[in-house]
Amino acid sequence: MGKIKRLAGETILYGLGSILPRFLNFLLVYLHTDVFAPDEYGVITKLFAYVAVINVVFSFGMETAYFRFATKPGADEKKIFNITQTVVVCVSIVFSAIFVVFADPIATALDLAGKSDFVIWLALIMLVDAAVVIPFARLRLQKRALQFAMGKLMNIGILVGLNVYFLYLAFDPQLGVGFVMLANLIANAFYLIFFSKTLLTWRPTINRDLPAMVRYAYPVMLMGLAGMTNEMFSRVTLEWWLPENFYEGQSSEYALGVFGACFKFAVLMNLAVQAFRYAAEPFFFSNAADKNSPALFARINHYFIIVCCVLLLSVSINLDILKYFLKREAYWEGLYVVPILLVGYLFLGVYYNLSAWFKLTDKTHYGTWITLAGAIITIAANYFLIPHFGYLGSSWATLICYFFMTILCYYYGQKYYPIPYEVINGLLYITVTIAVVYLTNTLTFTNQWLATGFHSVVIVVYLVVVYFIERKKLQQAIR
Repeated sequence: MGKIKRLAGETILYGLGSILPRFLNFLLVYLHTDVFAPDEYGVITKLFAYVAVINVVFSFGMETAYFRFATKPGADEKKIFNITQTVVVCVSIVFSAIFVVFADPIATALDLAGKSDFVIWLALIMLVDAAVVIPFARLRLQKRALQFAMGKLMNIGILVGLNVYFLYLAFDPQLGVGFVMLANLIANAFYLIFFSKTLLTWRPTINRDLPAMVRYAYPVMLMGLAGMTNEMFSRVTLEWWLPENFYEGQSSEYALGVFGACFKFAVLMNLAVQAFRYAAEPFFFSNAADKNSPALFARINHYFIIVCCVLLLSVSINLDILKYFLKREAYWEGLYVVPILLVGYLFLGVYYNLSAWFKLTDKTHYGTWITLAGAIITIAANYFLIPHFGYLGSSWATLICYFFMTILCYYYGQKYYPIPYEVINGLLYITVTIAVVYLTNTLTFTNQWLATGFHSVVIVVYLVVVYFIERKKLQQAIR
């Protein structure tokens, strides 16, 4: 139980450094949906979807490789840091240079003719992001969660301030959504100052350990690339496969803008998943040799599912209040997809927990194949569902993909690294929570205060019931 408490504490600190900044970034949706119409916001959604996918290539899976090789007995952490940082910087410089050189044709291909500056700024954003991936990983390995949180919080503070300045005080319609990218670039440049000492002490290193690290890392990179495709593909393909006039004469960019804005609510679940992942990944590696680790990992996954179910319930039944974060009412029409996306991200979080087995057994190629299978499902589901259901189809594609990946990961994990997960209990929690969300949302109230009060009572009753169900296990674990 002490290890679980320590992991929970580290997750909270990483939440300050991950969830809170991203939550503040989520609040930027209020500014963006105030200044930009859905079709303009669709451009932002599309561009940053591409950035998220390409960022995976820039980091080349070296973050996980750093954890794996730096935690091996007798490993020289400094040497591992130098090697992984060298790979990431070299890969990101090469790709960034390609984007800069071919900025004009890339901008044209993205329907941004004459906006090559946008492509250059995005390339620089990705370059800086990649340059600090390993330094942030080192903070996690060294359990310096507070410093991790400080770096993330200071960055988002700068980003929010720049967005307010550019969009309200110095806005120029000619640049438009470009201000969002410019703000991100300037805010990211802060990381170079924050990690100046670490970056100055880094020494480019290539030695005989590199081939083994690359063999370990590239399946992780492919897995991340396929995973990001799963996450972002649905947003990009709305432009490709949405029939004309599907949403009463509105353009596909309009639909993409609505979907992208509503997707931000589902990202709240992903933020919790990411905060847990930041703490759990080094935790799993550090405790892999413990003979009790399978039972420990199973207990952690059980509590993780419970926390995610509480978040699923809290967000899904309070969309009548949360919708006001979307400034223009035009965005509200897509809110009905949020619960579906939340469940999808819940299964993604479970998948991350289950994926510990192939990282600890050095069978990362299984993760690649599972995630590639998920990518194929995502593409196929979007292809068949978008023409008939629009972004509702994209939402279901997300859920189907992550659910299927979770099943595959569990099946192979039990063969190679058996862990006694509480599968039935976990599925019951998820199913009951979905039922509570559905039943609660069927009730309508004319008074918002009454509605919010009722929703609060539902959440409190849910928490009380969960406590009484789990209290014996908690007491036993503490003893």
